[in-house]
Amino acid sequence: MPGKTDNMFYSFNMGPVHFIGFSSEVYYFMNYGIKQLVNQYEWLKKDLTEANKPENRALRPWIVTFAHRPMYCSNDNGDDCSHIETLVRTGLPFCGFFALEPLFYEHGVDVEFWAHEHSYERLWPIYDYKIYNGSNDAPYTNPKAPVHLITGSAGCKEGREPFIKKLPEWSAFHSQDYGYTQMFAHNETHLEF
Repeated sequence: MPGKTDNMFYSFNMGPVHFIGFSSEVYYFMNYGIKQLVNQYEWLKKDLTEANKPENRALRPWIVTFAHRPMYCSNDNGDDCSHIETLVRTGLPFCGFFALEPLFYEHGVDVEFWAHEHSYERLWPIYDYKIYNGSNDAPYTNPKAPVHLITGSAGCKEGREPFIKKLPEWSAFHSQDYGYTQMFAHNETHLEF
């Protein structure tokens, strides 16, 4: 893994972007204990704090995370993200420990990439099920919350995931087309998907 680590979480810098990869699976497979979840969460806090130092944010104004299971989705399949409270988003049941949504929001994460669902969905900037668009005319310009993209449409041959009939207001675009996503970081003010 990048950063000379054998962990399932790491970060690296490329151009104007600080990328953070982590494991969403530590929230779902705890039969081996909680140590990996705790280690990852503490590492995430430290990495985000470092990435947000003014000198680092000036060099890399974009913070982009990526993991497997999404916090939000509008798929109609009974997966975790189709329920209101996902473990990755809200943390451990009943106590909320290790919740990633508030951590990413507080540290100004710009974009969150997810997979797991065999479809593509782009959300409006969102935090705690509320839309925080930059403006009505330019929702992705200086948004007040992270933008989530679920890009698992190249997932496998077992079929594409259906979407619920009445899409939530936070779902900006969705597609069942087979494909993949590319991201271009043009400069400190312009990302393109």
